[in-house]
Amino acid sequence: MTADQPPPTVEIVVVRPARLPPSAADAAFSIIQLRPEVLEITPRLDEALEDVPGVSLFRRTSSLGANPTTQGVALRGIAGSGASRALVTLDGVPQNDPFGGWVIWTRLPSEAIGAATIVRGAGAGPYGAGALTGVVSLQESDPPVGDWMADVEGGSLGQARGAGTAELAVGPGALFLAGSAEHSDGWIPVGAGRGAADTRLWLDDGDFSARYQADVGAAVGAFRLEAYQEERGSGLVGAESRERGASLSAIVAQDPSGTGAGWRAQAWTQVSDLFNTSVSVAADRSSTTLTNDQYATPAIGYGANLAVRWLPRDGSLELGVDVRGADGQDEETYDPVAGALTYDRHAGGQTLTGGAYGEATHQSGPWLFVLGARVDGWSVFDSHRLEQDLLTGATTLDLHPPARAGVLPSARAGVRYDIDPAVYLRAAAYAGFRAPTLNELYRPFRVGNNVTEANSDLTPERLYGAEAGAGGAAGPIHWNATGFYNQLANPVLNVTLLDGPYYSPLAGYIPPGGVLLERENAGAINAYGLESDASARLTAVLTMRAAVDWTYAIVDGGSTAPQLTGLRPAETPRVAATWDLSWRAASRLILDGDLRYESARFDDDQNLHRLGPATTVDARAEWRLTRNAAVFIAVDNLFDVAVATGQTATYVTSYGPPRTVMIGFRVSGADALR
Repeated sequence: MTADQPPPTVEIVVVRPARLPPSAADAAFSIIQLRPEVLEITPRLDEALEDVPGVSLFRRTSSLGANPTTQGVALRGIAGSGASRALVTLDGVPQNDPFGGWVIWTRLPSEAIGAATIVRGAGAGPYGAGALTGVVSLQESDPPVGDWMADVEGGSLGQARGAGTAELAVGPGALFLAGSAEHSDGWIPVGAGRGAADTRLWLDDGDFSARYQADVGAAVGAFRLEAYQEERGSGLVGAESRERGASLSAIVAQDPSGTGAGWRAQAWTQVSDLFNTSVSVAADRSSTTLTNDQYATPAIGYGANLAVRWLPRDGSLELGVDVRGADGQDEETYDPVAGALTYDRHAGGQTLTGGAYGEATHQSGPWLFVLGARVDGWSVFDSHRLEQDLLTGATTLDLHPPARAGVLPSARAGVRYDIDPAVYLRAAAYAGFRAPTLNELYRPFRVGNNVTEANSDLTPERLYGAEAGAGGAAGPIHWNATGFYNQLANPVLNVTLLDGPYYSPLAGYIPPGGVLLERENAGAINAYGLESDASARLTAVLTMRAAVDWTYAIVDGGSTAPQLTGLRPAETPRVAATWDLSWRAASRLILDGDLRYESARFDDDQNLHRLGPATTVDARAEWRLTRNAAVFIAVDNLFDVAVATGQTATYVTSYGPPRTVMIGFRVSGADALR
């Protein structure tokens, strides 16, 4: 190249994300952004979300050891549920399983998530059905074209994990690739009373996704494909699970500008299939007996939505419609006789919800007003439960519950007043609903010696609530606090009917020490509480965050379950608190410490099986080798605390993972390391 020749130019591809910008209405509600550094250093998304108190899975177990059917998420500690009382979305696409409502967290590696927003409280707006206690709104990463990263780690419990992402220029757009794979030998959850029946909670999982984004005229389009698989041991000999699935989504969006409307159109589908075996346990825990083999649970979910947003002077207006459906069935053999399962069951159906909404905001000086309303129709149809004798082929049960449908209104309203640029006050009220899942309607299930019957007559849960809060900043300190009251009407609870030994025509034999339960719309749950958090940059190298959630929740069983009146909902702690500290101890060294406290909870609806309080500490040290590479060591449950996660009817307690140590290496193709 001669001196007078210009340097070569490199075309830089910049792709905008295919989503609408955050709504102005958000400022009036209790919304928390998960800190990006938490996502960066926590490979398990569900564990990262627990940085926000009140966000928890159904049981006190992370996705490292939780059966898929117990990985439902709830907010504010109102009442946990394996079916999820919160909606989880990724760029607007629901991630809750179409059959059971739970979330397979291993399909959402933190490395591929760019942001996580927790919306606490039900409401109207774009969220609709399923957002009963709130929404966990995830956004997939949008790194610069050419950026990539890889993370490998391994350590105790035989754990090994690898994950990576890359953003590539392809034609006029960009292709984002993400994948992860993991193995864990796990741990034996039972301590005292352990027998030959008890074995490890092992795990193997993998996920791969690809998203292509490109400009489509003035809009942006994105097309995403994903496939995942997860296999687990459930802690008892012969009890295992496997979930596999795939999803496909397409979205086109255009930002609002001036007086022009912005809009988003989206369609998606996902398929899943669950294999799950359950066993009963001998009284002395010396052996197990196969009680059912859920050999397939084929399900498909699908949906579409459209939103249009205008930005008139001093406000905004958004109108939208959405529809979601699910079709699936449980296929299993059950009822052991002389070591062989003797009956076959096919049970399932279809659900459909759809609605329209409108939400407007108005800004008048320091005041922000928000009003939104929507109306949704729900239906359950094509219901069936067919059971056959495997030896004779005779049909022993042939039920076809009638189709059911209804229309439900919901709404939310909020107001915010900025006292000055540093302090604000706000208040909100809302109502929302969640229709029961196919799993709750049609599939009985067994955990050890406990059997829970399905209920095809379940109706949607409703939530009504109000809250008031304040927040602001004082120098390096940012804070907010909210008080709330919620009533969850017609909650779907697993209600204890009787203790074994007992033979049920539907559920089969309940052995001694076992319990027969049934899903019921049981009265109401009344809850009030306080949530608050504060963060501070204490020095140029030291940051701290503390948060607490206190919820007082009580069941009113009504006429359906009067025996539960005055009791606390199962799996509902009163207090959850976190304290995080990050210290850049040297130019290349970062130290992180996390403390989490949770008060006692009960593992059952009758409040007989108490799981004591737990305080755990996690620690992490990262040494930056170069601008783009780092090594780290992470210790979870630093003080090896025994965290109770479950208790059987005979008071045998299971526990979460012991102290684990992981050593890893992370490298990036851009200056993306913190």
